[in-house]
Amino acid sequence: MRVIALKTLRSFWLEAGHSDAEQALRAWHHEAREAEWRNPRDIKVRYPTASILPGNRVVFNIKGNKYRLVVAIKYDFNLVLIRFVGTHAQYDQVNAGEI
Repeated sequence: MRVIALKTLRSFWLEAGHSDAEQALRAWHHEAREAEWRNPRDIKVRYPTASILPGNRVVFNIKGNKYRLVVAIKYDFNLVLIRFVGTHAQYDQVNAGEI
């Protein structure tokens, strides 16, 4: 899959207090780049705790569920768009189905 944009992930882990997310986000990014997700079932095979939302949104739990990562996936184009990465408190303030 093509993942857009690593810059969003990098910005998050460079923020004060989120450097502990770097390794987990880098690992997720690497796995997503190597993946060939054709539908939500493909994601659930590798990430059983991922939440599948309307609008081809997926919520991944990062670093033992300490952080949340929301992506929009265009399966036909093999494209993953990073829409949000943050703490649970930050996640609670967004509408994951619309971002």
